[in-house]
Amino acid sequence: MSPFASLRTRWSGLLAPSGPHDTPGASIVRPVVFGASDGLVSNLALIMGVGAASNDSHTVLIAGVAGLLAGAFSMAVGEYISVRSQREVLDYQVGLQHAQLREDPAAEATILRDIYRSRGLSSAEADLIVGAVMADHDLAVQTFVREEIGLSEQTMGSPLAASGSSFLAFSVGAIVPVVPYLATVGSAAFWASLLVSLAALFAVGAVVSSLTHRPPLLVGARQAGLGLAAALVTYGIGSLLGASVG
Repeated sequence: MSPFASLRTRWSGLLAPSGPHDTPGASIVRPVVFGASDGLVSNLALIMGVGAASNDSHTVLIAGVAGLLAGAFSMAVGEYISVRSQREVLDYQVGLQHAQLREDPAAEATILRDIYRSRGLSSAEADLIVGAVMADHDLAVQTFVREEIGLSEQTMGSPLAASGSSFLAFSVGAIVPVVPYLATVGSAAFWASLLVSLAALFAVGAVVSSLTHRPPLLVGARQAGLGLAAALVTYGIGSLLGASVG
């Protein structure tokens, strides 16, 4: 088995669903995948733009490191605030639902019954399900929050976990375009940065295809192509700025 196939197999096993519609770790997978891809694309684009505007490898290296740190902290803070806000909304809705079920359980039962009827259940089937749900207060609260509000604790994850995974994933992705400038300078570093970044983007896309069940070559090529497009745009802008300043 090739190293790539082995990596893809281990990734698939780590996040293997227990059923065809289940995606365990989804609350962590999203920020990790998004963070790594964002780190690669944003820092690659930054380095290509700065590299096109300046021939000073030291300047490019500083820009790359600054982009890594700024992006990683931005991703971490953004993910924390996003997930924390979702959980605060969930906590509020849970408290509200507790109060509504205590004050007027009949009205709440009618709401849930109407929801199930709108999904195609008969009146008898809806009555049977609602009766079972309403018999357990905690179950009723969870059911109303999920069915009426569309929120679920199981799909949210932890704010700290989402924040930490985003920070690490972005950092890992963003360091890739920087590494060649730590080893060499000039045009060699510039082209090496572009090539290793595109290879890393292809690898990320190919590995993630194990979750999306799409052809790994197609997903990898799409990921690399989008990264290349971003790099070309910033390279063009950097070239124009460098020429005008010069």
